[in-house]
Amino acid sequence: MGSSVRELAGATPVTRDRYIDLLRVVSLGTVVLGHWLMAAVTTGGVDNLLAVVPGLQPLTWLLQIMPVFFFVGGFSHALSYRSLLRRRPEGSTDPVYAAFLRARLQRLLRPTMVFVLVWGAAALVLQLLGSGGGLTGVTLRLVTQPLWFIGVYLAMVAFTPALLGLHDRYGWGAFAALASAAVAVDVLRFAAGVPYVEFLNFAFVWLAVHQLGFLRADGRIARPALLAGAGLTAAVALVALGPYPLSMVGMPGEKISNMAPPTLALLCHGLWLVGAVELLRARGARLVARPRVRATVVAANGVAMTAFLWHLTAMLGVYGAMLALGVPLPDPATGAWWAQAPVRICAAVALTALLVSVFRTFERPAPAVPSRGAGGAGALSALGVTLALLGVLGLSMVGYAGLLEGRTALLIAVHISAPAAVAMALGGWLLVERAGR
Repeated sequence: MGSSVRELAGATPVTRDRYIDLLRVVSLGTVVLGHWLMAAVTTGGVDNLLAVVPGLQPLTWLLQIMPVFFFVGGFSHALSYRSLLRRRPEGSTDPVYAAFLRARLQRLLRPTMVFVLVWGAAALVLQLLGSGGGLTGVTLRLVTQPLWFIGVYLAMVAFTPALLGLHDRYGWGAFAALASAAVAVDVLRFAAGVPYVEFLNFAFVWLAVHQLGFLRADGRIARPALLAGAGLTAAVALVALGPYPLSMVGMPGEKISNMAPPTLALLCHGLWLVGAVELLRARGARLVARPRVRATVVAANGVAMTAFLWHLTAMLGVYGAMLALGVPLPDPATGAWWAQAPVRICAAVALTALLVSVFRTFERPAPAVPSRGAGGAGALSALGVTLALLGVLGLSMVGYAGLLEGRTALLIAVHISAPAAVAMALGGWLLVERAGR
């Protein structure tokens, strides 16, 4: 394994932006560590450390780093789609959109569908055996929640060709249009009280951050200090003077969340993060140029999605083992809890590594298949990615608890069950695979 990673790192073209690879790994790693720290399991249930100790909520302005991942995604999607366009023979009718979706989603949807099917089967067996309560029930509800990120990312991939076309024509104007739409949504939401309009910002906020990745790909973020300063100043002002909460992650029971649905404050938070990582670009590039660091980043990128999918399973598995062995679970944020935290995290790292070793093969890209230029492939791919993102988002909301009781959750005005969500996601993935071939 070590030699193959070194060979892969050495084979990486010198033109590749290794700093982008580093940002991808660091952003996902920060999310995983944040989840491990925030979820505090006790015999009475699961608490959120940030709710128990509100004074820690300012840390979310550093640890809520998901905007950086979506920014990196925009950069990568722009390069990938343009590469496909350049390689297409002149006059060809090959379905570039279908090929683009398949290429970008292979390492995303394949490990996701394995995760969904494995946990679905386990949930059904556990509940048939009458083991759906206690920590098991909490686990069945929580393990699918991070899938919202997969759903949003699927939407970003799907909209890349259209939004990249707008970027090529208008540049910063395309970003400004998305940001203005996010502003309008929050005005309608908070000033005019228009119901349900806030859900539009799942698109406008995250696609605006994604659009910054296009600008980065073209070298058009010339003043990162200005971007960071303006974003941070605006975010502070919105939280201090507006209806926005301090935390940049969702808190249990709060009426307004900056995350779900995203708010203008979260967009400004994303601006300052993007500006900050661009300011660190030269230092980061020098760091990742070191052979050992580069090899580590290459290895981590190869299993990042698998680790992200299974990290909550590992954490809850550690807590389950502690309960089974009679290890006391201290109250969150007490001295005993903090003293125990390094041991829990090390155990979660070990269990995640074990799960990655089992499931990492599904993150490897499948062999390329020549395009046949089939008619309607683009439309079929669009339908597939739509079904997949709706299914994944639905499953993130409903979870696997209450399978036998027919539990549902509201997804865009429609109640959806876990089996229906799985069927949509699986069917969408198969459509994307078939059309992309």
